[in-house]
Amino acid sequence: MYRHPSIPSSNIDASEDGLLDISTAPTTPDGSLTFSPVLQALKLQDALEDAASGRGKQRTSSTSLDAAMRASGGVKNICCVGAGYVGGPTAAVMAFQNPHINVTVVDRDPIRIKQWKTKHLPIYEPGLYEILRVARDGSKACSFYNEATRSDSLDSMSSASSSTSECESQCGDHRDEIAVQGRTPNLFFSTEVSKTISEADIVLIAVNTPTKMRGMGSGKATDVTALEAVTREIAIHAKPGAIIVEKSTVPCRTAELIQDTLKVHRPTQSFEVLSNPEFLAAGTAINDLLSPDRVIIGSSSTSAGRHAAETLASVYASWVPRNRIVTMNTWSSELSKLVANSMLAQRISSINSISAICEATGADISEVAKSIGMDPRIGDKYLKAGIGFGGSCFRKDVLSLVYLAESLGLEEVAEYWTSVLSVNVWQRERFVRRAVRCLNNTLVGKKLAVLGYAFKKDTNDTRESPALECIKLLLEDCPREIAVFDPCCDPATIKAEIGKLAGKDVLKENGGSIEVYADAYAACVDAHAVLIMTECDEFKSSPSLTHGPKAKSMKKRPIDPRPFARLEPTESEVLELQRFLVSAFSAEDPLQRFEQEPLCDDACELCGREGDELEKTVVLNKEGKDKLDWARIAYHLLKPKWVFDGRGVVDEREMSSLEVRLESIGKVGWGGRR
Repeated sequence: MYRHPSIPSSNIDASEDGLLDISTAPTTPDGSLTFSPVLQALKLQDALEDAASGRGKQRTSSTSLDAAMRASGGVKNICCVGAGYVGGPTAAVMAFQNPHINVTVVDRDPIRIKQWKTKHLPIYEPGLYEILRVARDGSKACSFYNEATRSDSLDSMSSASSSTSECESQCGDHRDEIAVQGRTPNLFFSTEVSKTISEADIVLIAVNTPTKMRGMGSGKATDVTALEAVTREIAIHAKPGAIIVEKSTVPCRTAELIQDTLKVHRPTQSFEVLSNPEFLAAGTAINDLLSPDRVIIGSSSTSAGRHAAETLASVYASWVPRNRIVTMNTWSSELSKLVANSMLAQRISSINSISAICEATGADISEVAKSIGMDPRIGDKYLKAGIGFGGSCFRKDVLSLVYLAESLGLEEVAEYWTSVLSVNVWQRERFVRRAVRCLNNTLVGKKLAVLGYAFKKDTNDTRESPALECIKLLLEDCPREIAVFDPCCDPATIKAEIGKLAGKDVLKENGGSIEVYADAYAACVDAHAVLIMTECDEFKSSPSLTHGPKAKSMKKRPIDPRPFARLEPTESEVLELQRFLVSAFSAEDPLQRFEQEPLCDDACELCGREGDELEKTVVLNKEGKDKLDWARIAYHLLKPKWVFDGRGVVDEREMSSLEVRLESIGKVGWGGRR
């Protein structure tokens, strides 16, 4: 068995299920389309700081991209296999930042591909839509003056025409005018998997790698069935010299499996297999792609392997600073993804275990977390107590690490990481037990309102949702109704998933207890208790920030990225200006850059349905969200009024003023120590 020698980490210095009828849950959402009614502004401060410090100068502008392409061996076509949560956004940003490279996303699901071609995207991710509008649809030439908008002019302007007037007021011979050229579309979506692979210089694999549910390693090992199918397709159709890239989260040494499959089908051809794990978080994936902490590229130690890594690095170098592109050996790269997610999951379980001690002693978990988060050796990330982590990655990757440890005979290591998952399950059970106990140990005849179903805010991703697990536990006490609402999820999709995972008989329409609502207030009417399962901004309550005369003045103003240091701004800089103008002037297309959006077929089932105007919200990208009126909710709750806050988003003082009994994780509740 060939083993790669260790390669010291260094900075690069370059001169889905689509193939089988197999679920691609970790990269592709199931069910119908859902959109969030709100869009939180992305935080691109890191990118601005890079530009201010001069690091931005390292990026390749669109005008010099041809030189970078020639240096990289002429990358002209990239194929991404898998049109899901990883493949779609990754391909979109790659195409957006590399106008001269054609990027095609392929999947054998025609419905999913059709949605990517219209405004009815199969996933919701803040910031994705406006990038698609440029890369997928092309853009018009536009121009603007390289001078920042006066901050005192923002309050008096609230429309696209105001934005235009503001720009015109700055016109003068002494001001620099920046012209941005138009673009032709370079992001495509297709079901022609074999054909697209055969034309690609780089093939990205972004398909489903779930946990095995049967056979050897069931419940822990990674199921690579879809990946195997993709590899066979690539081996048969890839053109000689194509670079194969793992984007899916895979077990350590999967590159060896891919390489072996390639050799079996094409023994006379040589292909380089790279590991390029994604580090995306649902809800912030576009920002994670636009301004990544690091880009990891694993390759073999051969000259061909290093050249392949440099070729892929040149694609990223058009927008990522060179010092953030790091190479290492393939096995280290594959393992780094599993370890990163496992370490983050570990922090969540650690703080959740401390929350139980806080409830028993009278300590406040938010104060404890703030204290330890100020230690620079620890930091404050992932120290917010709640009902535990969900999503497609953390549990799956921890289990994969457990299986790897067990297969290596490291039982103590496996036991350690298993405990991370055990605490996560225990935390959900503890939260539900606390709610039932406060409701006199019975839910019979009572209505419970569940706010939040997705596994985290700003996403319609419901895979491994903690809310569903809590709902299953609540059902055991036979409540009259469990009313579910989520601001980012389509009620039909939630209902379909609950029916699939918990049984259709639990739905109210089939005689069960669960009803899904499109309106939060309707869900809470006549409820005995409200349980908050997701940290959505809409659910937050804080009198000091949301009420009173100072609330408006405390709102963070948008930042104008101008003046730019050069008259050829990067795509990232133009995007940041676009977002500033949208936020400041509530305009859909303030730079008049967008081409006409593709029209749907006359028979499109998604057009014209209730709530279809949500796409407009995505385009506007307005600051702030409509928070729930907790006074209105409290008015319609049955006495005694209870709120069980599983995410620490509501204010104790406000709940008290509304005569609501609040129980929060990690804090002594209304009933005192328990």
